[in-house]
Amino acid sequence: MGDDELDAIRAQRLAEMQKQYGSSDQKAQGEAQEERRRQEEDMKNSILAQIMDQSARARLNTLKISKPEKAQMVEQMIIRMAQMGQIPGKLDDTQLVQLLESVNRQMPRSTSAVKFDRRRTAIDSDDEDYGL
Repeated sequence: MGDDELDAIRAQRLAEMQKQYGSSDQKAQGEAQEERRRQEEDMKNSILAQIMDQSARARLNTLKISKPEKAQMVEQMIIRMAQMGQIPGKLDDTQLVQLLESVNRQMPRSTSAVKFDRRRTAIDSDDEDYGL
């Protein structure tokens, strides 16, 4: 092998190693970001556990299952209210219901309607007389 061939092999190997280690840096960044997100979620849950009683937490978790975007907005609002001192003690279920009702009044309603468009064919059973 000549020096040119060895240099080409070394350059190729160097490029492969840089590519391999570069992707591991991206993995490390992704893992760090995931860990940061997990810590924020744990911190949010601990704050909500301190602010709310069990029945209110259960209602909020039920809301989170059915409407995750709305539940996240309500969680942020409750945390903000607690930080500003607007929540005097633990938030119970009736107070959470009142808060959710006020949020519902403020949010625009999206009306969804289901419209059935039944197509009639020449052989439709509804057109028969049945001898009546």
